[in-house]
Amino acid sequence: MKKTILGELEELVLLVVAASTEQMYGVPVMEQLQLHAGRSFTIGAVHTTLYRLEEKGFLSSSVGGATTDRGGRRKRFFALTAAGATVLSEIRTMRENLWQAIPEGKFKLLGQ
Repeated sequence: MKKTILGELEELVLLVVAASTEQMYGVPVMEQLQLHAGRSFTIGAVHTTLYRLEEKGFLSSSVGGATTDRGGRRKRFFALTAAGATVLSEIRTMRENLWQAIPEGKFKLLGQ
C-alpha cells in the first residue's frame, strides 16, 4: 500500500484541526499555526491548504450561517475525517520510528 506523504504545512493544518474542540475555519487555524509553529502564515496559504486537504479526503467542510459581523458572509468550517485521522496516525508512527532509529548519544557527539 502506498503511503501518503504530506507537506509540512498540510501536516500542521491537519494537526491544528484535529486538536481543536471547536469548529475551525481559516482564521483560527492560521492563529493556532502561528502560536504553535512560532512563525507567520498568510490566510491565503492556510485556505489553499485547507481546500487541498479536503480534496484529498482528509478534511470535510460545511458552511455556517451568515453573520452581520462578517457583512453577511458565511464561514466554511473544517473537520477531520477518518482518512485524516489515519494519515496523522501513520505520520506519527513513522516519525517515532525514525526518532527511535537515531543511535543513542549521536546528538552528544554533535555537540547537542
